[in-house]
Amino acid sequence: MQIAISGNIGAGKTELTKLLARHYGYRAIYGPSEENPYLSSFYEDMRRWSFNMMVHTLYANTRQLVELQQSGVSFVRDRSLYDDAAIFAPNLQSMGLMTTRDLNTYTHLFELTYSLLPKPDLLIYVRGDVPTLIRHIQKRGRELESGIRLDYLSNLNERYERWAEQYEGKMLVVDTDELDFVERREDLGHIIEKIDADFNGLFGDGQNTNANN
Repeated sequence: MQIAISGNIGAGKTELTKLLARHYGYRAIYGPSEENPYLSSFYEDMRRWSFNMMVHTLYANTRQLVELQQSGVSFVRDRSLYDDAAIFAPNLQSMGLMTTRDLNTYTHLFELTYSLLPKPDLLIYVRGDVPTLIRHIQKRGRELESGIRLDYLSNLNERYERWAEQYEGKMLVVDTDELDFVERREDLGHIIEKIDADFNGLFGDGQNTNANN
């Protein structure tokens, strides 16, 4: 069983990954363990190194997913494998930090790679308005996130919403403006009930379901 959790910076993906993995007895996956060798160069010159960084991330994510599939282990993964191609790479291009040529090449690589791999059994999209995201970011106090701009988060949110509307597969939408699954056990229980209903076939294939209902 494979559950992937997608959403903007500060949405609560890591916490939900940990909580669901604990509940179901699945392995919690937080992305490839190896450090991206292009990351520091990317922060020094984003336009020069954005393509290299994204391609290495694609490679590392693909290798991790193949190893997990071969092991047969059930897992919950913090961030879906579609986020980079659908959200972050196009956003880099729109900001002038990746050329259109590089974006097209990266997208073709992604489409070829993931056409050969199974989709998640369930994708959970954790959404939140910008004030909610900022509150979460400030609460966890990560230094690298201290300078994130409001318009950057807002642009990412818009891309996530458009992508979620077009996603072809089982998706559960969790609105963190209304549900606090970290502080309120009943909210986490409500999400788990929705997931259990999905695995029991009560959702139709490809249906976008809202956990807040």
